[in-house]
Amino acid sequence: MLDPQFEDLLRVLIRHPSVVAAEHSYFRVLQRELEERGANVTWYEGVLVAQGSDPSSCMFSAHADRHGLMCTGPNEFQFAAFVAGNRTDLLNNSVSEQLMGKVIGRYENQAVFAYEPWSGMYRGKGIITNSRVCPYRNNVIFDVDGLQSAVAGTPVAFQDNLVFNDGRIEAQLDNVLTIAALVHLFTLGFKGTAFFTAEEEAGKSWRYLLEWFRRFGGSTNQLYVLDTSPYDTIEAANEQLIVLREKDANAKFNEAATNKIQRLCEEAGISFMYKDKFVEQQNVKLEALGEKPKSIGSTEMGRIISASNGLVDGTTIQIPTTGYHTTAESASIESVAAFISLISKLALDET
Repeated sequence: MLDPQFEDLLRVLIRHPSVVAAEHSYFRVLQRELEERGANVTWYEGVLVAQGSDPSSCMFSAHADRHGLMCTGPNEFQFAAFVAGNRTDLLNNSVSEQLMGKVIGRYENQAVFAYEPWSGMYRGKGIITNSRVCPYRNNVIFDVDGLQSAVAGTPVAFQDNLVFNDGRIEAQLDNVLTIAALVHLFTLGFKGTAFFTAEEEAGKSWRYLLEWFRRFGGSTNQLYVLDTSPYDTIEAANEQLIVLREKDANAKFNEAATNKIQRLCEEAGISFMYKDKFVEQQNVKLEALGEKPKSIGSTEMGRIISASNGLVDGTTIQIPTTGYHTTAESASIESVAAFISLISKLALDET
């Protein structure tokens, strides 16, 4: 069972759009929810910071952006993360064919709506009818019926609602699910600091986070980054309630922090697995078959550890999901409840 207060909050946050690079209106919603729960909220470029009465006691981070489209011309729409990340051949940093292949066709017949990025004001609705690669810009172009009047710079979000289905919740959960958990933590009396970052899906959020630590952090700063972790099937996702990592493609995580999370899981009887080890084991099988190995992944945590030269360290805690980057992304209710319990115990342990 989920806490009714958390469930109500999650429903609200899912309904508000937060397209990559157009998160301002979402930050306004988060500010209201956080201040109602007693947090002191401060805005910085690319990051919203919420603090309790003992800000340095424990620090969490979660990215606030979700996938969507961006209007880039008359009746022309592109994948917002690609635009925000400047991932086009125009800058000699093209989107990989593999990534583009995943996006093409994934959102066909998806209902969408346009909004004003600062206020969140509704600007009309439409439906995605087709997607294709533009041969001139090597980027994905979407055909949207119903938003012909949208002007360049208008974000377009996927229409979304929270759905309960056979012990699982469904919506575009990455990363509104852990955002809701962090806000809810203040309902439970959290005294530390929570960071809500922008443009993670474009690979930029760690920069905003690092700037904050360079200005206001201590000599060393331990951070816990919260996110979802994708699996191909519900069966694979259900093999564990929590996903941990010892490292990603960018850096090794803080061993003591990771071991602490593992200990808390073991004490509470929460099943867990290490995603990097899982991928490495799968790669052994792939290489034996002569197939190309998969990346162990790139995370906000690894990026900031790699770039901070020891200023920021920590580890990540993730919820296993399926249907990655769609409005049908799902997580088990048991996993979500275990996640909230775990970070609550971690916050209590730190404070």
